Amino acid sequence: MRQIIGSIVVFLTAGCFAAAPQNFTMTPEVRAALEHIRADSLRGDLSFLASDLLEGRDTPSRGLDLAAEYIAAQFRRAGLEPGGDNGYFQTAHMLVVTPTTRGFALRLSHGNAAFSAQPSEASFRISDALDLAGAPVFKLDAADAGLIEKLTAADVENKVVIVEYDPRLMTNLRAAMVKLRQWKPPLIILVDPTGVMARGGDDQRVVDPGEPENSRRQVTLRGRAAAEFYASLKPGLSGAVATVHIDAPESRPVTLHNVVAVLRGSDPQLRDTCILLTAHYDHLGMRPDGDGDRIFNGANDDGSGTVSVLEVARVLAQLNPRPRRSIVFVTFFGEEKGLIGSRFYARHPVWPLEKTIAQLNLEQVGRTDSTEGKQINNATLTGFDFTSLTGFVRRAGELTGIKVYKNGRNSDPYFSASDNLSLAQVGVPAETLTVAFDFPDYHRPGDEWQKIDYGNMAKVDRAVALSLVMLADSTQTPEWNAEDPKTAPYVRAWREHHP
Repeated sequence: MRQIIGSIVVFLTAGCFAAAPQNFTMTPEVRAALEHIRADSLRGDLSFLASDLLEGRDTPSRGLDLAAEYIAAQFRRAGLEPGGDNGYFQTAHMLVVTPTTRGFALRLSHGNAAFSAQPSEASFRISDALDLAGAPVFKLDAADAGLIEKLTAADVENKVVIVEYDPRLMTNLRAAMVKLRQWKPPLIILVDPTGVMARGGDDQRVVDPGEPENSRRQVTLRGRAAAEFYASLKPGLSGAVATVHIDAPESRPVTLHNVVAVLRGSDPQLRDTCILLTAHYDHLGMRPDGDGDRIFNGANDDGSGTVSVLEVARVLAQLNPRPRRSIVFVTFFGEEKGLIGSRFYARHPVWPLEKTIAQLNLEQVGRTDSTEGKQINNATLTGFDFTSLTGFVRRAGELTGIKVYKNGRNSDPYFSASDNLSLAQVGVPAETLTVAFDFPDYHRPGDEWQKIDYGNMAKVDRAVALSLVMLADSTQTPEWNAEDPKTAPYVRAWREHHP
């Protein structure tokens, strides 16, 4: 293992820094394997995993367990080694924490205006009891990207932060929530005028009792009255105050599973190192009531990534000879509940972290109808300039007809929004590949398998598969771009795990 001092690559130009093997050429065996990545195979897997039968694959749920069994069966069929503590399952014993409405009170006031929430109008994500009296309220306007960009921890310290959920502003909202969850104000109030966010399990949190608790306090308020009060506030320190009482939640044990399979490498010197290919197989479950479609099928988010992992695993398992390094395929539970499955893996890795050279995570690779415009033969990466992994993926894209480009608006903010973050935080060079950061049915019941562009997804998956082969067969390993200050915590973690 190379020492970190003196081995960090100083990248020459943003977006064109990676020392990928430019002279790489596909063997006939690899080319033939890529051609076996097919739209019909992807469609077959996804039409089951995103079917109504699985009821949105909430964490935890029977539908999630059915999905895990299906994924394990496909790994078994491909002849891959099981990588978990129980066959293909990595077992996680966790707690489902459910808030109680007993004694609930939430009152907001400023001047002569006041709003008091009823329990039926509120959903909770609360880790512990909460009592606030006269706490100042900070209004965060999601339409004001400049305000979000300039927001500091001091702005929200000891304040209740109130923000409106608007699906048209998802990029800004994600950036804001990443900051707020890091800074942990006493309470985040999310105002949802239309109730579009209401769904089964919204109040529940799944926590790992073995992990130091990251306290999270969030209340979602539904309805017009809350929206009108929000509209009456001035942005920033609004002059309003909040009085809140929420009792401590109840908890019950639950068993959950990451699904893990191993393609053992062929090189005696390199097979003890691995690349991770990952995706999350959970989604949002079901609305408990209401008219119309109540199931959040999660076909693109992230059924598309899950079936892509399966398809790539199948075709690479047929290579003879196999890639030189090992490849570990993992589908995570609980991404939608706060990256809890990937965080569990990072704390209990099935492959030693010091011998895990990279993670390529797949998220939303099936829809081409991005809100930023049609995305045909395109893919992008989060943290595009953060690691030299980008160069391998770009080169694979060039060889398979996929343009791998930097999305200047979303690449960096979304680095913290998917399961690559968990591995990055323990030092593994990790990025997420996506086709559409946002699409019309994001986190809505309309995200169904019939809307996927399977032909385009197959092309993207060929680039993914080839990038894994290039990584596995190369003596070069991805590294963090230490020249970018945003990578500083990940570089420190890398040094910790690579003494």
